Amino acid sequence: MTNIIDELEWRGAINQQTDSEGLREYVETESISLYCGVDPTGDSMHIGHLIPFMMLKRFQAFGHHPFILIGGATGTIGDPSGRTTERQLQTMETVQHNVDSLTRQMEKLFAVDTDNTLTLVNNYDWTHNLTLLDFLRDYGKFFNINTMLAKDIVASRLETGISFTEFTYQILQSMDFLHLFQHNNVRMQIGGADQWGNITAGLDLIRKKEGADAKAFGLTIPLMLKADGTKFGKTAGGAVWLDPEKTTPYEFYQFWVNQDDRDVIKYLKFFTFLTKDEIDALEVKVETEPHLREAQRVLAAEMTKFVHSEADLNDALAISEALFSGNVKNLTSKQIEEGFKNMPTIETEILGQTLVDWLIELGIEPSKRQAREDITNGAISINGDRIKELDFVVTAEHSFDGKFIIVRKGKKQYTLVKLISK
Repeated sequence: MTNIIDELEWRGAINQQTDSEGLREYVETESISLYCGVDPTGDSMHIGHLIPFMMLKRFQAFGHHPFILIGGATGTIGDPSGRTTERQLQTMETVQHNVDSLTRQMEKLFAVDTDNTLTLVNNYDWTHNLTLLDFLRDYGKFFNINTMLAKDIVASRLETGISFTEFTYQILQSMDFLHLFQHNNVRMQIGGADQWGNITAGLDLIRKKEGADAKAFGLTIPLMLKADGTKFGKTAGGAVWLDPEKTTPYEFYQFWVNQDDRDVIKYLKFFTFLTKDEIDALEVKVETEPHLREAQRVLAAEMTKFVHSEADLNDALAISEALFSGNVKNLTSKQIEEGFKNMPTIETEILGQTLVDWLIELGIEPSKRQAREDITNGAISINGDRIKELDFVVTAEHSFDGKFIIVRKGKKQYTLVKLISK
């Protein structure tokens, strides 16, 4: 495929466009500069945020110039899109902390420092010196209240109420598009389906300021839903974060590898840079050999490498294999900490007891009779080694770096024992 639009259509990545034919013709002959923004409402993005930014990467691969906008200004206001209630305003210190965190995340994901075909900007830079009178005269004058009220993002809030602060959000985002159009020749904004109103408001402002013939485009991405109709990117434990401190690489890998057969090909198209032939081949595997889950494993590997690293992927694979086989003895302390993060954990300073007494002391076994029975039957493993000796004594030598002892009871009942100093 030589045209990026053909690529996006095949991947099912286009929801709405303002001028589909005009855009197709433009990118056929010109390198387009385009942008997508993210507001610093938290100190990490989650995987839902990734969707439009993967689009930027696809445009980049076709020779176009993406801009990533961190909303240091808009983040202080709060986007009303997709919400039924007002956002709670964050302090300026919190916003700046989040800006710094998201900037580091973007720099890592997109190698901004070594890639001169991608630019990172912050809308605080061109708004913080703007006076109220300048805002009203130079921008507010170009916005019709009736038009703003008709936008879905505002209309959906009229019954419950919307503050003047959030009401003006679409003006601020429109100013971003205008600024980037005027100063960086940015011709297109992309975003999620809920951003359509904000994007079209920006296009209106550009045409009012620059003339009706100004070449500018808007494009949104479909709302991502799972096959069961629930929202993509949420788990029982909450959002799947890109920050390894919030969602470990192992948890991240597991999220992708556990995707439904009905969703996995869609996610391969949206999130990976595999070719059509490669994805088509995996689709055949889903249909003919679903039990092998090869498509899920490829998806999980591609995403873990992209968001984290090859080393983190190898750790995730090692943890997965160890937990599946029960052979945990070759895991490192780091891998144990990551892989057993959400498993039952007991802290103790007790060592030097027989295994029977130790298991009772920690509450892993309810009685000596049950402990003896489980040990004799080979149901108890310490760090992957099955222990059948009733007089086995647990010492620090049986720990990983003096930090952890892994107890397995039966096939899948793991307990992580954290050793604490006396």
